Amino acid sequence: MADAARPKRVFSGIQPSGNLTLGNYLGALKRFVQMQESGFETIYCMVDLHAITTWQEPEDLRNATRQAAAAFMASGINPERSILFNQSQVPAHTELAWIFNCVARMGWLGRMTQFKDKAGKNRENASVGLFAYPALMAADILVYHATHVPVGEDQKQHLELTRDVAIKFNHDFKVDFFPVIEPVIKGTATRVMSLRDGQQKMSKSDPSDMSRINLTDNEDTIRKKLRRARTDSEPISDSLQGLEGRPEARNLINIYAALAEIQPDEVIRQFAGCLFSEFKPALIDLAVATIAPVTEKMNGFMRDPAEIDRILGVGADNAASIAEPILHETYEIVGMIRSRTM
Repeated sequence: MADAARPKRVFSGIQPSGNLTLGNYLGALKRFVQMQESGFETIYCMVDLHAITTWQEPEDLRNATRQAAAAFMASGINPERSILFNQSQVPAHTELAWIFNCVARMGWLGRMTQFKDKAGKNRENASVGLFAYPALMAADILVYHATHVPVGEDQKQHLELTRDVAIKFNHDFKVDFFPVIEPVIKGTATRVMSLRDGQQKMSKSDPSDMSRINLTDNEDTIRKKLRRARTDSEPISDSLQGLEGRPEARNLINIYAALAEIQPDEVIRQFAGCLFSEFKPALIDLAVATIAPVTEKMNGFMRDPAEIDRILGVGADNAASIAEPILHETYEIVGMIRSRTM
């Protein structure tokens, strides 16, 4: 299928492996909503199969999957306008992933920075799933012939591998079938950093809960964490260049900009010369005003887990209706005999 004939289709997902954070909200969920409102066909997924590349307690995983779905909806994703589902309910993801395991090269996967980081020094003890994670991610995207994939900077390398897989598949089988996608990386907070270390990404897996704002945090907790967020004793400079070498200061400026939906240089103009003891109250009020309503809506959705499960089931059916014909055509291209309808 030529690129011009393909619908503008967005796919992205989030791992349901613990509390989602302010970083997930600013770097992903807000952008997902913007794309929903921009006329794209939007498909959003709780990638629970990716989550089990490291150990998950089964009941915790079920709860985290529902909580992630609640966060999507509380942030503005409308299941009537976007397809919202959990990955494991659509088998086409794993079926295409096996084909891509046979297309991707060991060397490509071995170079993935995230595998090296997560596997650590004991790589021999890492799961095969963690190593093959990028091939499944490529399948997640290409099984829908997605054309746009909003991701954070840390996923850019995996998107490049997705492009490599699509190009190699098309070349090997002499077809123009899988699109060569481009990552969509933009915004003032595509990489929100830790409140305790401005050189580390804000992460739900950080041992210190003070390093992040969880979407489940109440107002008092948000205020406490931001008051204690690490900064420095210098005033806010009158230019972004003046924040070089001050990662904690730059992080808080970026967070304010993303919450206010303005550019960081505009924040600089508003607060130039202020100490962070003067800036933080404004940041705290803005964060509470933005996050507290999301948390309240999430709590409302979580009071009815059966309804969340119903929504995810409907979304999975809708996702499968797109994915299965693409998978079927992939099998035809590869040379598989399909004597029954899928």
